[in-house]
Amino acid sequence: MAEASEVLVRYFASAAEAAGREEERLPAVATVGHLRAVLVERYGEAMTRVLASGSFLVDGVVSREDSRAVGTRIDVLPPFAGG
Repeated sequence: MAEASEVLVRYFASAAEAAGREEERLPAVATVGHLRAVLVERYGEAMTRVLASGSFLVDGVVSREDSRAVGTRIDVLPPFAGG
């Protein structure tokens, strides 16, 4: 099976504000850490703040591990308040 050439990135709440959009397609990346670097480069300090305490949803599993492999869709989740 061929590797995906792009990844659908969906943004929520403050992550969407930092990106200025709710979703976009980006060239495929191998890991969460690589995607993190791409997002910081594209969206700067606002995205850096979100990612410092936010997480990613990869294949339905919340992950903060930079080594986690990325599939064809990943959600960028801001920090959520407890309660």
